[in-house]
Amino acid sequence: MSSPPALPGLLLDAVGYGVAGRPILSGITAHLAERRIGIVGRNGSGKTTLLRLMAGLVRPTTGRVRVDGIDPAGDRRAVIRRLGLLFQNPDHQIIFPTVEEEIAFGLRQQGRSGAEALARARAVLAAEGRAHWASAPVQTLSQGQRQYLCLMAVLAMEPATILLDEPFAALDLPTKARLARRLDALPQRLVVIGHDPAVLAGMDRVLWLEGGQLHLDGPAAEVLAAFSGAMDRAGERDADIDIPG
Repeated sequence: MSSPPALPGLLLDAVGYGVAGRPILSGITAHLAERRIGIVGRNGSGKTTLLRLMAGLVRPTTGRVRVDGIDPAGDRRAVIRRLGLLFQNPDHQIIFPTVEEEIAFGLRQQGRSGAEALARARAVLAAEGRAHWASAPVQTLSQGQRQYLCLMAVLAMEPATILLDEPFAALDLPTKARLARRLDALPQRLVVIGHDPAVLAGMDRVLWLEGGQLHLDGPAAEVLAAFSGAMDRAGERDADIDIPG
């Protein structure tokens, strides 16, 4: 008997994750196939950990994660053809000294030759109006330019899905607006982590994580209204008045 066809998109099946016996996530189940998906929650709710699980950077302690039917932690070569990841801090992502080398790296990971990867990197830069960046040292770029470099490196690999961890957190308003316009125009599925409801307001679907569990999952307007109300109520209380013993 043949196995059933793989579900497109991201499948989270009773996913849990813990470190040294301490649970960080538990019982996360969802099939994410929409074009624009948000993940909201207060600091420490497990959002970034969930994104790392989706990307295959860590393995779930329980349950399973699939990206278009692929185990992202088990088959890295296959998943990098389908999934890209943009970190909150570009300095946690960039590893090469020049712009073209940074973009070419992921292409080499996909199996392209060094010459092919560099040619593709230069073509991507030209298409983005940044051909003059090719040989520039990465350290000469601003924070916003480094973030854009990371996005171009991801787009060069042509993934179907891109995961973004607080992509606007360290950007000034003009840079944030430019990046938002570029992301809005992308055909890829985007999964965006945030704690600011305004950033996620245009999503097709939003997941609210609370205490490492999926608290609410549904249309953006519904979930974000509930989240904002809960955060307003929490802010009315002096929740941090006591010093931990």
